[in-house]
Amino acid sequence: MQHYGISNVWLSGDAVTRAIVIVLAAMSVLSWAVILAKGAGLTRLRRQTALAERRFWTAPSYEEGITLLGAQIDNPYLELALAGREASEQVFDERQLLIGSLNRNDWISRCLKVSLDDFIARLQRGTAILASVGSTAPFVGLFGTVWGIYHALMAIGLSGEASLDHVAAPVGESLIMTAFGLFVAIPAVLGHNAVSRGNKAVVHKVVRFMHELHGYFVVGGKATGKTAAERRPHSVLKQVAVTSEQDAL
Repeated sequence: MQHYGISNVWLSGDAVTRAIVIVLAAMSVLSWAVILAKGAGLTRLRRQTALAERRFWTAPSYEEGITLLGAQIDNPYLELALAGREASEQVFDERQLLIGSLNRNDWISRCLKVSLDDFIARLQRGTAILASVGSTAPFVGLFGTVWGIYHALMAIGLSGEASLDHVAAPVGESLIMTAFGLFVAIPAVLGHNAVSRGNKAVVHKVVRFMHELHGYFVVGGKATGKTAAERRPHSVLKQVAVTSEQDAL
């Protein structure tokens, strides 16, 4: 390992070999930076989700609910709450605007959807880097492998014999480059999958919160998901039952 490590590859390699090492090292640093940043962001979003689910809908008023959401940066729940309030309070002449064909329900839905789309776009930042590193790093390492085998063949051609001392160093260099490419690619692929799963779970809860906000502004209260029959007063259901019995008689 002392004679065929990364340091030996760097010292004995040519400009192409060193360039490959630099590219793989940069890809590794970049992918780990994205993984750590996205992991911290998902942890913060989970705390914001728990806060929104636990405190917002139990607040005495909508304004107090917004206050309970906090003033944190990149808080999708706060952004949706503010966007919904602004859309519901906006007054415009439908005959003089391009959006005149939209009613109040559609306008609130559109504003909430715009805020959600902006959040999803920010949430997806960095995942393309992980996907690119995971898919290209093995090929960069493979290029280093091919370059090392090329050096081994050149050494054999110059010496006229395929002795171990002539081919060991180039072949060892090629194997190290292969391992280095896999070392960079595997964490990037695993990190991309983990971040994608985390993003999907967060988006699901944010979308549910958006629908609850839309229901609040449209019907004047949080959407409960109950059917129309379940929302009918008990007296109405009882009257329907009595009417059915009279018709049967």
